Amino acid sequence: MKRLIENFKNIWSVEELRKRLFVTFSLILVFRIGSFIVLPGVDSSKLATDGGEAGTIEGLLGLLSGGGFTNASFLALGIMPYISASIIMQLMGMAVPAVQKMQQEGESGQKKINNYTRILTIIICSVQAPGYLSLYVAGRDAIPTEFMNSPIWWFQSILVLVAGAMFAVWLGERITDRGVGNGISLLITVGIIAHLPSSFIAETAQHSFLIVIVETIMFMLMKLIC
Repeated sequence: MKRLIENFKNIWSVEELRKRLFVTFSLILVFRIGSFIVLPGVDSSKLATDGGEAGTIEGLLGLLSGGGFTNASFLALGIMPYISASIIMQLMGMAVPAVQKMQQEGESGQKKINNYTRILTIIICSVQAPGYLSLYVAGRDAIPTEFMNSPIWWFQSILVLVAGAMFAVWLGERITDRGVGNGISLLITVGIIAHLPSSFIAETAQHSFLIVIVETIMFMLMKLIC
């Protein structure tokens, strides 16, 4: 314990590391605040505020987006479209000669791949945004009638969702460049951690406290064994 405290003291004694930690925490805070900024015109009172039901796709997406999905925030799509685009580019690297060539060009080739990944992210967001608004938000009657029939509202909402997803990607990249650790992974982790208390309370409400403790211990033992 004493050694751990000393390590924390050493971290704050290094100015460069202290600045990187400040940048990391600041950008994570911006991401968390953004997950609660609801899209203009959406009635947030009709949306789930607990991150969705556990074990459902809604709950999973709410978890990975830090609650932005279930809040219908401008960060509702989160960074998942970027991850999907990255996976597609990696798969294309195994099948498409042009992508393979870029992978072999070193840093310049990686920059080209990153640019194509961002473009592909925008395309994926443009497809997901209308589906999200029509299936999830409209499905909960959270869009007033006057906006449901307004092409301008739909266009601006889709545009905001796409911009929000790219903003989340930008935050992740800034954390990677100027902060500590991998920014994309940190944003996912923070979103999961933010829902741990409410998930734990919901679990204890459905089962006895002893069962929850036993499940937690078993999970930790399995992680240690594996």
